[in-house]
Amino acid sequence: MGAEALRAVGIAPGEFVIRVNTRRLLNGVLDGVGATSADTRLAILRALDKLDRLGAEGVADLLGAGRMDESGDYTKGAGLGASEVTRVLAFAQAGADTRAETLANLVKATGDTEEGKAGLVELEAIAKALEALGAPEGDVVIDPSVVRGLEYYTGPVYEAELLREVTGEDGKTYRIGSIGGGGRYDDLVARFTGETVPATGFSIGISRLAAAMQIMGETEKLDGPVVVLNFDKEDPTSALQIATELRRAGIRAEAYMGASGMRPQMKYADRRSSPAVVMVGEDELAKGTVTIKDLEMGALKAKAIKSNEEYREARPGQFEVPRAEMVEAIRKITEAQK
Repeated sequence: MGAEALRAVGIAPGEFVIRVNTRRLLNGVLDGVGATSADTRLAILRALDKLDRLGAEGVADLLGAGRMDESGDYTKGAGLGASEVTRVLAFAQAGADTRAETLANLVKATGDTEEGKAGLVELEAIAKALEALGAPEGDVVIDPSVVRGLEYYTGPVYEAELLREVTGEDGKTYRIGSIGGGGRYDDLVARFTGETVPATGFSIGISRLAAAMQIMGETEKLDGPVVVLNFDKEDPTSALQIATELRRAGIRAEAYMGASGMRPQMKYADRRSSPAVVMVGEDELAKGTVTIKDLEMGALKAKAIKSNEEYREARPGQFEVPRAEMVEAIRKITEAQK
């Protein structure tokens, strides 16, 4: 489902991967290295969760005595001995080109614990189901380094990752990375209901995915909400009421809640890709009106203006309407921009 969802929004094969593991397999490894206390087990999981960022050497330090980072901060390690560290890393690095090869490597790395055997059975069943579903090897891989450090996961865990590299404003190359994940968490429901209920979940970070697609050039600039500027730092009531009125009319809107002046608020609206802003000051309140600025139209008209004085006089794209006509005026702007 995760892979199909990413394909459905236009992410091409080879530009994403769903990584799958199981906590039961991890538990078998933890049992095998004698990690009995909850604190030690959690420290190992958190160390493995940093494999992509720190590499094998950095994770080995965290599995052992500990590690000092570049800032000078020291993180206490899990306290494993050298042979146990080697075994845990061998497990985490057992991934191969195909799911079948990875499973074969895991048989060697997991050991002979009951939990480890049960974890292998789970992954074998998942691999079989993926083959039946026709999931390409590149779309969904078995990756022992995926641990999902939260304690409540009890079975399979998975991570969705974008693989495409992009160039940032600083000229450096970045990989967007994780955009979603989830897993099995049977015991979580029992914490609240006292009843054991099989449960699993997967979520995609919609805001992160949308931003990633925009960076990747996979979509046009996304329409943002109408922003209602707030000129009363002590009492944002008017701005909140207007935003609520617009939302009830089916128009995306938000009230600016910072303490900044008009210029930063306008810059915020621009960053949010807002189609328009609504302004209500003392004059508008007294007259029962609102001032609306069509940001797209204003930008087009501003190109023909030569001076700051002319710009202030013309106020391109800006007009005043009675409060009762606000919704219809905003709707015309958003429909025209579409």
